[in-house]
Amino acid sequence: MRVSSWSLAYLPLLWTVQFCSGIPLPHNTTSTSVDYDVVIIGGGPAGLSALSGLARVRRKALLIDSGEYRNALTRHAHDIIGLDGVTPAWLRYAAREGIAKYPTATMINGTIQDIQSVNNISYFFTSDDQGRSWTSSMIVLATGIKDILPLTPGIAENWSRGIYWCPWCDGYEHRDQPFGILANLSDVFDTVKEIKTLNSDTIAFVNGTLNNETISTLDAKSPGWMTVLNTWGVKLENRTISAIKRLQDGGIVNDPSTQSEFDRFSVEFTEGPAIERNAFISGFAKRQRSYLGQSLGVNVTNEKIQVDLTKGMVTNIVGVYGVGDANSDGSTNVPHAMWSGKRAAVSIHLALSNMEAAAVLEHGSAHHKRRSELTEEMVLDLMGRDVEELWESKQFVK
Repeated sequence: MRVSSWSLAYLPLLWTVQFCSGIPLPHNTTSTSVDYDVVIIGGGPAGLSALSGLARVRRKALLIDSGEYRNALTRHAHDIIGLDGVTPAWLRYAAREGIAKYPTATMINGTIQDIQSVNNISYFFTSDDQGRSWTSSMIVLATGIKDILPLTPGIAENWSRGIYWCPWCDGYEHRDQPFGILANLSDVFDTVKEIKTLNSDTIAFVNGTLNNETISTLDAKSPGWMTVLNTWGVKLENRTISAIKRLQDGGIVNDPSTQSEFDRFSVEFTEGPAIERNAFISGFAKRQRSYLGQSLGVNVTNEKIQVDLTKGMVTNIVGVYGVGDANSDGSTNVPHAMWSGKRAAVSIHLALSNMEAAAVLEHGSAHHKRRSELTEEMVLDLMGRDVEELWESKQFVK
């Protein structure tokens, strides 16, 4: 369907058409004939940062938050300049409070069920589980990832509280304590390099993955890995774990003056004596929390939304951006998520401005036509011939 050059001039009447016909409107490569410039899906640090960046340049943006967060159980968020040690919930609250003062930013709770591109990606139609829907020029996917936790008793129950995934996020609070790595042998060497300056008494619980095949693979990938582990005093424990039992809660037993949390666990095995550790870093698999982008054709490879860093987090689908832990730029933490959201916001703003400038050059003075010049032919051209019957039945006013 071709979009006529004068569509913006007659927007008020066209919205009347939409209301009466129930058919969403296309737009002519500008953002003023849709509900929002941008719809952001996900209310973690990445989504909130994208919303803030758009609000600061008065782009009309809607953020929809399902209330599901990877760090929901984490005690404190760290490595955030000026806000080190706040709870993740307080961080989200403070961000919302700051963004709420901008009149073009809207934040609601909801779970998105579907995103559709309309008229060859002329705009996007987003709907949620409450039957609400919105149109937008662009989409930001800030949907995050989800850790796939083993069924071993004690891991899910203690997740994010003494069993964590990021040394920058939680490692300092458990420094110089008896420490454990929960990972396949193939991932241990890289993990040890991450925590080497934090813990010296380290046992890698590889859960039966220490075998000739894995050793040969590591020898080829990282020659000398065993020598390094031995030199650094890292021990390998290959017995099968049957359970991890909490003996002490670092959320209760801690020292705020030294930023220390004293968790304590007992690692139980199918055979032999248990081993005590104070904390663990994990190497579990991860997946997308949401696959909404795939209905649009967004490329998800190795459980990551593929984005072009040189073009501001845009995916392979024009107008769709991926930010935060969900995307492929190789980092998963709060500062990174905030950066990627801001990077996408800048890119989106400039892309919209380029589209709007092109529309001015293409349409010229046509935007100055009077609303009274709106004709049946013009409306049908804008809306599509599928509404011709509605016009003839007089279900809306010409």
